[in-house]
Formats: sequence, structure tokens, C-alpha cells
Amino acid sequence: MAIGRRHPVYAIDTIDDPGASVQRRLVTGSGDAAAWLSGVLTDLGLDRVHLAGLSYGGWLALNQAVHRPERLASVTLLDPGGLAKVPLRFMLSLLATLFAMRTPESWRPALYRLLGEQALVERPEIMRPVLIGARGFRPDRSPARRFTDDELRRVTVPTQLIVGQRTKMFRPALAVARAQLLLPLRHTEIVSGVGHAIPLEAPELVTERVLGFIGRAADQT
Repeated sequence: MAIGRRHPVYAIDTIDDPGASVQRRLVTGSGDAAAWLSGVLTDLGLDRVHLAGLSYGGWLALNQAVHRPERLASVTLLDPGGLAKVPLRFMLSLLATLFAMRTPESWRPALYRLLGEQALVERPEIMRPVLIGARGFRPDRSPARRFTDDELRRVTVPTQLIVGQRTKMFRPALAVARAQLLLPLRHTEIVSGVGHAIPLEAPELVTERVLGFIGRAADQT
């Protein structure tokens, strides 16, 4: 991983999702989620963290910037939850993709062209643990809620936002316009031809943007 060759990288199991960790308490809201992640960073002895997240991970990163930003140096949001209400079409697309993953492998390129979901043509070693988690784990949480304008105005951490032009999470132009109005954005980008799974569909671009953003944030401190 190119980022890991230049900076220490911690891939944290997302709370309320399958992983190697054992969750012992329910997370009941935004404050709980921020307290959990703050505790993780504290226990790891991390400060001045460049936090990045995709989808619900992006919601958690943005939530941290809203509620517990004291250990953050910057935030990178990749097609995050929280900028708009999660639409029904996004949830239906996830269900359709799970069903499509059960079809013969030879069908999947055609289904990918129909659904536009990278998971259908992604490498098996990437998707195998995802599918195991999807089949054997049911998260006890609702979709990422939309943050209020007042919450987003509280963010002071330097932020970059990267969204996919074909995402079903929200309407990209509307989400970006709202973020530009309310967040301290240093970089904003709508990636042409890319859907929700930006790190899988455009890994080199994401790596370049994250490294560049970290470097600029460091230069400004």
C-alpha cells in the first residue's frame, strides 16, 4: 500500500460491522460513536490523526469531526454518509448486488454493466470476507443519518471530499454544494465514471489525493 510506505496506517474495524473485534456495548447515537472512536485513538496512543473513511466509515469520520475532533489533523471523506438522507435506491442497489453475487461468475460482467457495482467484478480475495460478513452478520443500526446544518458548521478540521459521479448514495452535485456551504473544505472532487466504491474503482487517485492532502495539512501546521 503506497500510503503505508510513507505513513503509519491503522485500519480500524468499523463499529457495528463484522470484524475481528468483539463489541460489548450498543452504540446508541452520534455521541456514542464519537466516544468509541476517540477511545480507540487514545488506546493506540495516536494524535494528529489524518482520518479517512468510505461510506459509513465516512459518516464516522465526519461524525468524529463534529463531536470529538481533538485528535484529528484532517479528514478525508470518500462518498460519505451524512451529507444527505440515504435514499431507497442505494439500499435496493446493495440488495441487488448481493443477489447478483450469487450468480455464475460468467454473468457478472453483464450484471456489472447493468447495476454499475464494482463488487461484481472485484478480485475474489477482496470480496470473499465482505460476502462472509454480509451473509453471517446483521448490523444493529439504521443507515447513516443526515447531519444537520448546525452540526456541519461545527467542523473546524481541514476536510477533503471525494465522491463518485455514478454514486447512488446521493446526488453528487447537491451533496458537494451542501458540503461546500457548511464544511471547511480544502479539496472537493467528483470523480467521473466512478460509483460508490471509490477506493476500489480508482485506487491510484485516492492514494494520490490522500497523500497530497496529508502533505498540505502538515505544511500548514
